[in-house]
Amino acid sequence: MCLQRRGYCLKRIGIDIGGTFTDLVFWDDASQRRVIHKRASTPDDPARAGIEGVLELCAKAGASLAEIDLILHGTTVATNILLERNGAKVGLITNAGFRDILHIGRKNRPCNFAHNQVVTRQHYPLVARQYRVGVAGRIEAPSGKEIEALDVAAVEQTVQAWRDRGEITAIAVCCLHAYLNPVHEQHIVAEINRLWPEVFVSASHDIVPLYREYERMSTTALNAYVGPGTSRYLQRFSKALSTEGYAAELCLMTSAGGVVGVDEASRRPVSLLLSGPVGALIAGVQAGIETKTDHVITLDVGGTSADIGVAPAGQVRMRALLDTQIGGYDAMVPMCDIDTIGAGGGSIAWIDEGGAFRVGPQSAGADPGPACYNRGGSQPTVTDALVVLGWYRADALRNSGLDIDPELAVAAIEQHIATPLGLTVYQAAAGIYQLAVHSMVESVRVNSVARGLDPREFALVAYGGAGAAFAVAVAQELSMPKVIVPPAAGVGAAGGLLATDMKYTRQATLWQPLSSADQPRIQAVADELAATAVAPLHKDGFGSEDIVISYSADCRYVGQGYELQVPVSANFGDPDWCQGVADAFHGAHQRAHHRAFPDSPVMLVNLGVTATGRIRAPASAPLSASGGCSDSQQQPARFRVAGQLDCVATQFVARGQLAPGTRMTGPVVIEQDDTTTVVPPGYSVVVHPLGHLQIELQERVAHVA
Repeated sequence: MCLQRRGYCLKRIGIDIGGTFTDLVFWDDASQRRVIHKRASTPDDPARAGIEGVLELCAKAGASLAEIDLILHGTTVATNILLERNGAKVGLITNAGFRDILHIGRKNRPCNFAHNQVVTRQHYPLVARQYRVGVAGRIEAPSGKEIEALDVAAVEQTVQAWRDRGEITAIAVCCLHAYLNPVHEQHIVAEINRLWPEVFVSASHDIVPLYREYERMSTTALNAYVGPGTSRYLQRFSKALSTEGYAAELCLMTSAGGVVGVDEASRRPVSLLLSGPVGALIAGVQAGIETKTDHVITLDVGGTSADIGVAPAGQVRMRALLDTQIGGYDAMVPMCDIDTIGAGGGSIAWIDEGGAFRVGPQSAGADPGPACYNRGGSQPTVTDALVVLGWYRADALRNSGLDIDPELAVAAIEQHIATPLGLTVYQAAAGIYQLAVHSMVESVRVNSVARGLDPREFALVAYGGAGAAFAVAVAQELSMPKVIVPPAAGVGAAGGLLATDMKYTRQATLWQPLSSADQPRIQAVADELAATAVAPLHKDGFGSEDIVISYSADCRYVGQGYELQVPVSANFGDPDWCQGVADAFHGAHQRAHHRAFPDSPVMLVNLGVTATGRIRAPASAPLSASGGCSDSQQQPARFRVAGQLDCVATQFVARGQLAPGTRMTGPVVIEQDDTTTVVPPGYSVVVHPLGHLQIELQERVAHVA
C-alpha cells in the first residue's frame, strides 16, 4: 500500500457490503474531505455492488481508482456462508479414536431439560462423519514429544480417495496436541499439498494454536467450511479492483477490530465472521471522543439486522475465547463483543399460527426489498412502517437509487397486519415499529445490564440507514440521557473502517504456574509470536517506528475451567513480571465476578501478541458557521403523545442546512442522503461544532410511536 512513499497522507475508501445496502466512504488526508455513497446491494454477487459502488464513489470524489492508496472492506460473506449452511464439503484428518470430538463437544447441553433439542454442531455438522478420518500418530502432553509415529501411508490413502471421488472441496487437519508440537500436522499438510495442491487446507496449528481440543477442532473446521467460498470472493473482488486500476492490496476488517491484508484473510477466513458489524463500534468510539462522551453504546440498524456494541470508557470489549459462537458453532478466535439481531429496515412483519404479531428475523433484503421500494416486495416491513408513520418521505432514498411509493407500504401493512388484527393501518405501523424497538432494547439490556453496566451512564450512538430513526425510542426505554447521530451515520460501519488500524494477532499455549514460570521460555515464545505478527505489517508498508506491539495473557486459578485475559508488559525477564501478571489477573477476576482469591496460585495458560500498524483516523471537520432552517417544511407525521397515537405537524429539515449550535425541539425529522433522524415531541436536538446531532429529553411527555 506504499505507506512510506506516501508519508501516510492517504486517499482511502471504506466499503461495507450489507444484505440490503452497500455503503462506501472516501477520505482524503490531504484535503480532509469525506465523500459518501450508498447503493443497493446485489445479493446474487456481493462483489458486483462493491465494484460498481467504488467506481461511482470515485466519480463523485473526482479521483481515479489508481489514486486510491488503501481500500478497506467489511464483509458478511463468511458469516452468510455459515448461516446459510452452503459452505464447502469438508474432510477432517485427526488422531485415531478422536474423530467424534466435533460431535461430542463438551459436557454442557444448550437446553438441559429439552428432549428434542437441536444442537447445531450435531444436526448440521461442519464435517459429516464419513469424512472424519483418524490416523495413527501421537504427540505427548505436556512435553510435546512424539510417542507414536504418524501413519503417513494412511494420510496418503485418505487424501487420494477424497481427491479421486471428488466429494471433498476443503480439508481440515487437527491433531490432539499440535499446539505443543505441530510436526504431525505439518507432515499431513505437506502430503495434501503434494497429492492435491489445489484443495483448500486448514490446519489447527496455523489457525488457532491453543489447547482445548474441541474448540480448536471446531474453529479449524469452520475455517475450512467457509474458506473456499470466502477466498474465491476475496480473490475475485481483489482482481476486479486491480483490473479497474487499484494498485495496492485489498484489506479486510476482522472480528477482532483490526484490518488485515487479503492474503491473510483468505488463509484465515474464520477471522472475518464478525467483519461487517465491527466498523460501526469503532466509529462510535471515535464519535464519543469527539463529543467528549466517556461511555458509548452503538446501535447500527441496517436493512437486514441491527448490531449492538458496548464500549465502556471508550474501550472496545472482547469476548472471552469460549464465548465466541457464530450460528451455533464454536469459533475460538478473538472477537469484539457485538450482538446482532434480526431487526432491520427490511425485517418482515407477520402473524404467526397462534395469532401473535411478530417482526423478523426474516428479511426482505435488497431483492425484492420492502413493499414501498416497488421492486416486487409485497410483505410489510419495518421500512414500510416508517413510511406509513410519515417519517420517511417519497424521496428519502433517492440518492441510493430508490424512490419510495407510500401507497404500496400502506397496502402491504393493511392487507397483512392491520385487517387481520382489526387495527388501523397507522396503529399497525406503530406496532411494527415498537416491536422492532423492543428487540433492540432487549439486546442492549443483555449487553449492558446483564454484564454489570448501567445504560443510563452511556450515550447511544446511532448508525446505519435506519439507526437514527430508532435511537431516541431505544434510549427512552432505557433511560439513556443522550443520543448522538454522527455526520455520516448512515454509512457508519464503512466510515469506521477508515478509523481502524492494521492488526495481526498471534497466540500460543504455555500452561505454566506463575509461581514457577519458565521466564526465558516465555520470552522466547513472545519473541517468536511478535516476529510472526510484525512480518505482515512490514509487507503492508509499515516502518518499525509505526508498529506497536502489545502482549496479553490468559490466566486462571489452579483448578478453574476458564480463563480471563489481562494485558501484560514486555518485561518478561523482570523478576517481578510474574507477580505483576498475577495481580492483574486478581483485579480482572474481581471486576468480572465480584470476588478474587489473592492467596490462590495462578496459571498462565495462553500468551497473545498483537502487532498494530497505526493509521491516522479521519477527523470530523468543523461545520461551516453558515446555514439555517429557512427551507424547512411542515408536514404531518404520527407520534405517540401522552399514550395516544396522534397526527402531529412535524418540521422536516435538510441536515446540510444546519449550522453548529442550531437547536430545535421535536417533532422534527432531519433528512440526509444516507439516513433520516427522527426527533419526537419532548426532545431537543443541538448541532455539535463537528456536525454530530446531540438529542436529549426535554420532558417526559412523549413516546415515539
